[in-house]
Amino acid sequence: MDSLRILIADDHPLFRKGMRALLTATAGTEVIGEATTGQEVIELASTLQPDVILMDLQMPGINGIESTRQILQTSPHIRILVVTLFEDDASVFTALRAGARGYVLKDAKEEEIVRAIRAVGSGEAIFSPAIATRLMDFFSAPQTAVSKEIFPTLTEREREILQLIARGSTNHDIAKQLALSVKTVNNYVSNIFSKLQVADRAQAIIRARDAGLE
Repeated sequence: MDSLRILIADDHPLFRKGMRALLTATAGTEVIGEATTGQEVIELASTLQPDVILMDLQMPGINGIESTRQILQTSPHIRILVVTLFEDDASVFTALRAGARGYVLKDAKEEEIVRAIRAVGSGEAIFSPAIATRLMDFFSAPQTAVSKEIFPTLTEREREILQLIARGSTNHDIAKQLALSVKTVNNYVSNIFSKLQVADRAQAIIRARDAGLE
């Protein structure tokens, strides 16, 4: 059986060093590269074609979620495991929508991280216990019915764009789908954020999902 070829994407040298040492000592795993920025992991993923990428969410430049999205657009066979400190709903759901196959926390035990890497490498989806509990709580909660009264301050077009955002579409995707310029979509998205009083795309997605708009 061939070893899993792994690319580590994290801007913290101590984490990369520790993860490389762990995987070097683990049978069936091979670290083939390290990336310290979002742009670097996108480029290395394209050239190295790893089996699994360990993806931090916060890196200089392009963040881990957008990096995941871009990598999977061109290399959908690569499996991405998020390894991060963040366990909030916005981070979890946006990462999954971007295509991540697993989500574990950096403070997990070494054996848990190795198990997650092997599971994702074999095509499974896996989550840290805390993340799995969060997912179950979210999906077991009563869902608000979709109504025309949801977000009444939004225009019909803004509501349409918010729905596409909630489905994981990028501004470029939305522009193409709605036959609009990217600049126009950017303006709509800024207006949506302002009206919903959210700081970023992740928060807008959570607001939309909580309201049943998806």
